[in-house]
Amino acid sequence: MQIAALTRYGRQAASTRQRLLQYIPALNAAGVDVSFQSLLDDEYIRSLAAGGTFSRLDVASSYLRRLRGLLSGPPADILWIYAELFPYLPGWFERLALSRTRAIVYDFDDAFFHNYDASPNPLVRTLLGRKLEPLLRRATACCCGNAYLEEYASRFCERTIVLPTVVDTAHYTPRIAPADPGKPLVIGWIGSPTTWRYMRALVPLLAELVRERGVRVRVVGAGPKAEQDRFPGLELLDWAESREAADVQGMDIGIMPVPDEIWALGKSGYKLVQYMACGLPVVASPVGVNRDIVAHGASGFLATTPAEWKRFLSLLLDDADLRLRMGLAGRKRAQEDYSLAVHAPRLVGLLKSVAQPEVDQRARLGAAEI
Repeated sequence: MQIAALTRYGRQAASTRQRLLQYIPALNAAGVDVSFQSLLDDEYIRSLAAGGTFSRLDVASSYLRRLRGLLSGPPADILWIYAELFPYLPGWFERLALSRTRAIVYDFDDAFFHNYDASPNPLVRTLLGRKLEPLLRRATACCCGNAYLEEYASRFCERTIVLPTVVDTAHYTPRIAPADPGKPLVIGWIGSPTTWRYMRALVPLLAELVRERGVRVRVVGAGPKAEQDRFPGLELLDWAESREAADVQGMDIGIMPVPDEIWALGKSGYKLVQYMACGLPVVASPVGVNRDIVAHGASGFLATTPAEWKRFLSLLLDDADLRLRMGLAGRKRAQEDYSLAVHAPRLVGLLKSVAQPEVDQRARLGAAEI
């Protein structure tokens, strides 16, 4: 069975690694061959992370390269599409490009449709507000990162499943060595330059905890955007795939603040899964999928107001046994519900079931020609 996978970004993007690349070994083991192509390469992501710009000519060339590949590329049993094929081009353009394609599996873990239907630009809302609908109607099946996304996809696609964004819990594990009691406790956040804005409301509170309790705050992946928010005790780390799990293991508490807005409802809670898989207690905003991932009072806390954030963080900072109990509960939850081991067989089964009618049809045509 042949699958052609098309993503927005290369391996540098967490979405590509977690929604597609980490499943390839399981797919290969099941006899599925996957070819992978990104619209924009890793240099684009590195440029954005560094606060730079990217050549519009290079972006246009990437769009043309993808279009040529769709119109003339080798056939596959399934086209596996993450997010969209041509951002900010009309939906009919994608439908035209897919005219030769057989089965399509669409995958998303964020509310990309709100880039269009909730855009502050009225022209974008008018021209592109229903952009994703043709692609969803054309899809044989949709893999959705959470229930909010599935509700949207199910309006247009008959076959949908919730496939959460997961981690390999054999790689994301609790740290083996106990924390050094002589070192400050670490409150940690991992993300990207685009999601750092969600952290800004907590910066004064975190700085206060540093002053009052001598803790440290570790921020991974925020890029240059976080430099203007720097305070004593704030540790800014560049993201690197090779040490991603180790950077999380070096934290004592993981946090995920998000605003209560439609943009956040599509979030997959990936950083919460990373924290919990590493045995960390968590504090998060009770928005969207966070309410499903975090069992309040068991694996962590859900906090809304600054007073709640400070109270729950203080409880965890003051009680090592509570941190341990919640960390163990979170680890168990990650293994049972948000692990690659649990969900890889589900995805393999879905893709094979989608491809089988196409494989059977080609076999019948081949037999007829003999």
